[in-house]
Amino acid sequence: MTYLLTQLANGLSLGLILGLIAVGFVIVFTSTGVLNFAHGSVLLAGVYLVAVLHESLGFWFAALVGILGAALLAVLINAVLVRNLAESNPGTAAILMLGVDILLLTELTRRIGSDVKPLGAPWGADVVSVGGVTLPWSRAIAAAVALVVFGLLWYLFARTSAGVAMRAAAADGDTAALMGIRLSRTGAAGWALAGALAAVAGIFLASFPAPGVTPTLAVSAFAAIPAWVLGGFDSVVGAIVGGLVIGVVTALAVGYESELHFLGRGLGEVVPYAVMILVLLVRPSGLFGGKEAVRV
Repeated sequence: MTYLLTQLANGLSLGLILGLIAVGFVIVFTSTGVLNFAHGSVLLAGVYLVAVLHESLGFWFAALVGILGAALLAVLINAVLVRNLAESNPGTAAILMLGVDILLLTELTRRIGSDVKPLGAPWGADVVSVGGVTLPWSRAIAAAVALVVFGLLWYLFARTSAGVAMRAAAADGDTAALMGIRLSRTGAAGWALAGALAAVAGIFLASFPAPGVTPTLAVSAFAAIPAWVLGGFDSVVGAIVGGLVIGVVTALAVGYESELHFLGRGLGEVVPYAVMILVLLVRPSGLFGGKEAVRV
């Protein structure tokens, strides 16, 4: 029973991290209509900055630079490559994002090389035990940070003029523009927010289970895509719930892989996509998505 609770706790913490990434997918999609397949490389770029700068700046300041750097990179991608293309041809914009992802990942892989770059996170490999349930400090802190971030996002979208403007632009861009809302500004803000969320999540993904920054971190981030699709393309709440579902399912699949050996190795890497497919067969729009997940 204790082992099961430990796996569930790890799954929930992983799910909150995936939820941060999935929310970034949702924000970009609802604000500009783009399927941002370069999200994983933006995440890796932010974490790479932390790994490179932590010795000279200290971890916390380096983390701030990495988060801001990822936000700026996302804004540049939108401004230079996407902004004038997404509205007229979202399919081409999605393909463009695949190309951007490949280029960024290739350059970052060249810079990182074959070494594992330490992140310099102060929590290291320490663990915390409560009632027999053991959880790495990095995952416990990640869960706490994610909950705080989700609370701040709620406040942003529900209580601030900037957040209301972003919601209005996502709901009906033409009407929002007639009301004086600058769609280019809200789109840039959405991309910046998504990039920052990706970097925050990436810091914790690079802390556990294998501490350090490697190019495979960008691939790991794509586990958030099933969470995004599962929750619904256009639902922030759905992205969080989808992240929790995928995180728990993945943790249980990895934790009980020996008992499920007849399903083959690497079950934890496959099961998120299997769950996503099963849910979409029953509910094509996802658990919380609108019937038509498109920006009007």
